Amino acid sequence: MAKPVKIMETVLRDGHQSLLATRMRIEDMLPQLSALDSIGYKALEAWGGATFDSCLRFLDEDPWERLKTLKKNLKTPIQMLLRGQNLLGYNHYSNDVVEKFVQKASEHGVGVFRIFDALNDVRNLKVAISAALKCPEKPEVQGCLVYTISPVHTNEKFVELALELKEMGCHSVCIKDMSGLLKPYVAEDLIRKLKEGLGEDFPIDLHTHCTSGFGHATYLKAVEAGVDIIDCALAPFSSDTSQPCTETMVAMLEGTERDTKLDRQKMAEISKHFLTVKARIIKEFNLKGYFDVNPSVLDFQIPGGMLSNLANQLKENGMEDRYQDLLDEMPRVRKDVGYPPLVTPSSQIVGTMATFNVMTAPNRYKMVPTEFKDLARGKFGRCPVPVERFFLTDTLKIKESDIIEDCSVEDAKGHSFNDFAEELKGKGFINASEEDVLSYALFPQVAEEFFKKHYSPFTAYKKD
Repeated sequence: MAKPVKIMETVLRDGHQSLLATRMRIEDMLPQLSALDSIGYKALEAWGGATFDSCLRFLDEDPWERLKTLKKNLKTPIQMLLRGQNLLGYNHYSNDVVEKFVQKASEHGVGVFRIFDALNDVRNLKVAISAALKCPEKPEVQGCLVYTISPVHTNEKFVELALELKEMGCHSVCIKDMSGLLKPYVAEDLIRKLKEGLGEDFPIDLHTHCTSGFGHATYLKAVEAGVDIIDCALAPFSSDTSQPCTETMVAMLEGTERDTKLDRQKMAEISKHFLTVKARIIKEFNLKGYFDVNPSVLDFQIPGGMLSNLANQLKENGMEDRYQDLLDEMPRVRKDVGYPPLVTPSSQIVGTMATFNVMTAPNRYKMVPTEFKDLARGKFGRCPVPVERFFLTDTLKIKESDIIEDCSVEDAKGHSFNDFAEELKGKGFINASEEDVLSYALFPQVAEEFFKKHYSPFTAYKKD
């Protein structure tokens, strides 16, 4: 019996985040929204991830206005990527901030919430998942298995996590392979085990990147094993450190029982537009835009977008020749801190620590950022392997009393939504909307600068 594979299109979010530092504007998207809507995608990923920060910081856009504009022009469900208790920032936020954010995102048009936690700690997912399930708009709630490789990460463990997510009420699960580590035959085995554990009818989505070169082959084996949805990007924003190519996967499955039934010719016209957009963004922001396949990612596991940033840190300190030392140090630091999957924010935290260790070699952990100590002591949740007490107290100089067993207790100490609202009023924005307060909660300095530019002083009403 034919069972078409569904495609979730990433050209409006992860495609340009992976290749062009999230620099695509809403004006670049608008001319093709109608055409994208007509394809028949399962969903269009167009919000969340780094888009919120990038809108405010680099593109002079209000991310909430972008979402409303997208919703006005699309019938296809809009998907967003949400970092659980981190939301879209880099800290944990109090429960009421998480709940308010999810509520507002749903109101403004998010139809699919893809929710993940960097440590796969379900305690960091509960509030966001529960809030999304309560939204009157009835969005799809998709829980994530953040995929990684280590001595303690097995396919059986990922199935156990998927069962927990299903029990929490998720409508589907996504295997989130942010660094392109998932090998084709391992993917086949994982999909079969998930189908056996969750039930044949429970939807499984697979998200990968082509960083290692596995991408398209991994998708093919996953499709053969019964995966329901694959994440792809239209050609100009595909491959390299992005997702496998939409047109390629559609062509690959044509004439099979998993034929997507999508029109590749219609996609070609859309891709022509985005090829022009890509060239303009590369020129405007002086970006590379293209990246080599790097099989060594299987060892250092750094997501593609981070590599250039870490290399630049070494360059600024006159240590360009130590780049390979940095790649060698990453796995050692990751082991020391309990094998966390490397995805925002853990990837940045571990990467920065590894950079400091290379700079101060042979004296490792001579300079330790606060964020690394927070990760090690449990502020962000439970690492896959308990961090050795000696490493915490002797190497990192963390007091026993500062070690956190339950991160939700720490979250409860965070600023409430009302705290952020009052803080914003105290800065003169007395009529700030709830959306403005949420923007400020996530990115205080960046949002404040944006408000000063766009709102009349001391009113928070938009300028004419």
